[in-house]
Amino acid sequence: MNSSIRLDKRDLILAKGAEVMTRRGYHGAGVQEIVQAAGVPKGSFYHYFASKEDFALQALQQVYQPRLQRYAQAMADPLLSPRQRILGYYGELVEHFARQERLEYHCFIGSLSFEMAELSPTLGAEVDAILQRSADILQGCLEQAQAAGELAAHEDCRNLASFISNAWQGALTRLKVSSNTRVLEDFIHRLQLLLQA
Repeated sequence: MNSSIRLDKRDLILAKGAEVMTRRGYHGAGVQEIVQAAGVPKGSFYHYFASKEDFALQALQQVYQPRLQRYAQAMADPLLSPRQRILGYYGELVEHFARQERLEYHCFIGSLSFEMAELSPTLGAEVDAILQRSADILQGCLEQAQAAGELAAHEDCRNLASFISNAWQGALTRLKVSSNTRVLEDFIHRLQLLLQA
């Protein structure tokens, strides 16, 4: 029971702190703001985390592990063809943004990569590892598309997965700057053309 409460408090700090850090950036989010958002005393932060960098590392893992699991499930959906999985997944994300009354996009991994990749090799390596796992999942689906004849036999699936993943991250960065879904619509249009046999 006691360990469950401790785990819940740690998860709460991670969840609320990640929200603060996503909106304000690594340098703009102080420990005091993080604990205030979580409604816990400052000592609780240092009970679970050795430093703000340690917090950011654990928060990255907490935020992106379930996202990567959902992505892997979507890319392995047996009810859809591999091409349909990819286009459907990204198409739903674009529709999600298009439905927002006030377009606002904040990306935790994007914020950390811009601010901290050079300053903290540990955080930079974790960001890169998460992005690589995402590209690896996509590569597996592209290879299935190739085997099913939905993608040209000569296509380099590793390179294509890397390109699509990087283009998506770039589109999200542009979305944050422009608050216009046109960049995401352009991404989907090009993705459809890329995924032709």
